[in-house]
Amino acid sequence: MKRRTYAGRIAAAIAIATAALVAAPVISIVSIAMQPAPEVWHDLINYVLPAAVLDTALLLAGVGALTLLLGAGTAWLMSRYDFRGRGMLLWLMPLPLAVPTYLAAYVYADLFEPLGLVHRTLAIWLPLRDVVGWLPNLRSLPGAIVVIGLVLYPYVYLSARAMFQFQTAEFAEAAKTLGAGKWTVFWHVSLPMARPALAVGVALVSLETLNDIGASEYLGVRTLTVSIFTTWLNRGSLAGASQLACLMLAIVAGLVAMERYGRRNANAELAAESPRLVPRTPLVGAKAWSVLAACLLPVLIGFVVPLLYLLHQSVKRGLLANFDASLWRHAFHSVAFASLATLLALLLGFSTIIAHRWRPSPLQHVAMNISQAGYALPGLVIALGLLAPVLAVDNGLNTLAAWTGRSLPGLILMGSGSAVVMAYAIRFLAVPTGLIKAGFEQIPRDYDESARAVGAGQATILRWIHLPLLKPALFGAAIIVFVDCLKELPATLLLRPLNVETLSTSIYQFASRGSFEEGALAALLIIAASIGPVAWLTRFSDVPNGPA
Repeated sequence: MKRRTYAGRIAAAIAIATAALVAAPVISIVSIAMQPAPEVWHDLINYVLPAAVLDTALLLAGVGALTLLLGAGTAWLMSRYDFRGRGMLLWLMPLPLAVPTYLAAYVYADLFEPLGLVHRTLAIWLPLRDVVGWLPNLRSLPGAIVVIGLVLYPYVYLSARAMFQFQTAEFAEAAKTLGAGKWTVFWHVSLPMARPALAVGVALVSLETLNDIGASEYLGVRTLTVSIFTTWLNRGSLAGASQLACLMLAIVAGLVAMERYGRRNANAELAAESPRLVPRTPLVGAKAWSVLAACLLPVLIGFVVPLLYLLHQSVKRGLLANFDASLWRHAFHSVAFASLATLLALLLGFSTIIAHRWRPSPLQHVAMNISQAGYALPGLVIALGLLAPVLAVDNGLNTLAAWTGRSLPGLILMGSGSAVVMAYAIRFLAVPTGLIKAGFEQIPRDYDESARAVGAGQATILRWIHLPLLKPALFGAAIIVFVDCLKELPATLLLRPLNVETLSTSIYQFASRGSFEEGALAALLIIAASIGPVAWLTRFSDVPNGPA
């Protein structure tokens, strides 16, 4: 019993420390924002803030609407119809998530620039001297909405399809007996029942859009995220940047509130006695081809085109034949940071959930909820919030070394990349926490009690019962966190040590110099590392198709 008590106390202490770690950036941001910054705010109010708030609001609304249209529409088609090529699409539809938003922006801006590939192709095919006027201007707010939306729509697609394919047939049949057509059933029955899933998907899309900095900055959209970044780096005002970050936190809180409002009073549960699901309708001929094209087009634009373009640039510029040795260093830094952050996130997430299971209490419940809130924090806000605490720890260590007469160690946390690892772990801690929690919910507590009845200690139960049963959840959490860390850009830009580049920051540096194509191979490495984990999301296989 003592071992169990000690283990429970240790897990509880780690859980509380984890919640404190996640809350620390927010507390730091708020405390720094209390400092006056009148010289900065005069310019921000007159020249920056109105445009930034408007652009952010329009970007969120536009990307949300586009992803809702693409995600819900394709999810409905995939859930309600059987057609040739559908099995292939089940694996292809989530793949745009493997392309970071900033990579998609770099690729399409390069394709549609005045002397880009699309311009040259149209100049050959069309007997017109000036074809620039025919091309869309992607360096604009509408261009950013389209590019970001085509990459992020799988968030809505995955959540909506999971809901559509489990809707029972009774509701649709009852509507049809009252004379409702297919579109009426979709708008008034299926879509309202899928509202919780759509709210979750759009909320995730909005949070990722708010976190983006590379695409928005490159396409000329002055969002709040870009304004925070430039206020800190260009104006040198941490207080002003923190005050803008507090405004962003208010927007995040509003998005979370809207997501919960979208799920209000919506609880569509399956019947206990083998519910009869809506059968998929077989399609042939022109209808089948049109549905296939409608589902395939977002995949082609959001994933295939960027992938082929990067492959073409890598071959054209000899990046494969003349491999740059610095790319190995960048890849090593990316893998090292991502691996350490993944291990830390798994450890903290596991400790948080096991503490809640062993010693359930209101405090542990609050700690678990705080630990899952990190994903709602944009990476840039986390980075700004960590600057002061991390530098305080480094300065404290140097003061202690000077007091004891030892040589000064310098910036240990900042200089070693520990700050980057902490930022990654805080931002993506919700992934292992959520998956491990779901995994534990599938393990009956009777297993624990039976093991204790024969004298097994808590460590034995963990090793022989919990860990084997949690392997799928742990594996899934590890690969998702690892890939998300590889793609993370804002936090890496602010917290990485001097003269240390990762794959994402090296691509950003190339794009900032106007030579993004030179970073095509690094971009390919990020996408290649992301394809497997994104495809793993299709583990939610189709339900068997019932009789039509």
